[in-house]
Amino acid sequence: MFPTPIEKRSRSAQIGYQALLPVVLIIWLLPLIAVAVFSIKPDADFTNGNYWGWPSSFELFNNYGKVFFESDMPRYLLNSVFITIPTVIGAVLLSSMTGFALGVYRFRGNLLIFFMFIAGNFVPFQILMVPVRDLTLSMNLYDTKTGLVLFHIAFQTGFCTLFMRNFIRQLPFALIEAARVEGVAEWRIFVYVVLPLMKPALAALSVLIFTFIWNDYFWAIVLTQGPDSQPVTAGITSFNSQFRAAYHLMSAGSIVAALPPVAMFFLMQKHFIAGLTLGAVK
Repeated sequence: MFPTPIEKRSRSAQIGYQALLPVVLIIWLLPLIAVAVFSIKPDADFTNGNYWGWPSSFELFNNYGKVFFESDMPRYLLNSVFITIPTVIGAVLLSSMTGFALGVYRFRGNLLIFFMFIAGNFVPFQILMVPVRDLTLSMNLYDTKTGLVLFHIAFQTGFCTLFMRNFIRQLPFALIEAARVEGVAEWRIFVYVVLPLMKPALAALSVLIFTFIWNDYFWAIVLTQGPDSQPVTAGITSFNSQFRAAYHLMSAGSIVAALPPVAMFFLMQKHFIAGLTLGAVK
C-alpha cells in the first residue's frame, strides 16, 4: 500500500534518486532563481529580450536602492507587519480558546459547532469577494488595515480551531481532571495547564498563519487600495505605470517581500516541525 523507503530499495534506485533529486530541485526553484537574477539586471535587458542571459550590467545596489529609498516599499512592508502580526495573535488566541472548549467540554451541539468551523474552510473565498467588500464599506472599514485584520482573523479561525481542537484532544485528560479536583478554576486550567503544553502547536500554527497572511494578494487588492493600508504583496504592483512595467524593480520588491516569511520559518523551524509531528506516533 505504501511505497518502499528509498533506503530499502536497490543500489541502482538509490543512485538514480540521488542523481535526479538535485535536478528536480533546480527545476522547482527555477522561477525563484529567474526572479532573483532579474532583480539585479538593468531595465534594458527586459526590453531587449535578455530574460535568461547574463546581465548586461549588475544593478544590485541600484535596483534595491530604488526599492527601499525611491518608492513606498518600506511603507508597504510596515503595513504588512501591522496586518500580519495582529492577525496571527488574534487567530491563534481565539482558536486556542475555541479549541479548548470543543476539545475538553462535552455538551450538546459540540460536534455541530465543530463541523461549522470546518465547513468554513471549504467555502471558495472568491465567492465572498462582493459581500465582504460591501460589509467593509457599510462598517467604514474599507481600505483600512483594521478591516483587513478583522477579516483575516475571522477567515483563519476555522482552520486554526480545527488544528487546535485536534491537538488538545491528544493531551492527557488526567492533568485537567487533577486540576479540577484541586479546585482550580477553568480559566486557570486553560492558562497554566493547557497553554504550556500547546507551545509546539502554537509555534507551528503561528508560522503557518504568518505565511498565509503575509503572502495574501487577493484580499489585499479587494479590501485595500493605496499605500496607506495595502500590504507589500499588493504594493509591488505600484512599480507599474500606465504604459510601462518596471519588472526589474518588481523582481527586487518580490525578493524583499519573500524574506520575512522565510526568516520566520527558519527561526521557528525547530518548533514548527515539533508541532506538526507531535502525536504522530505513540
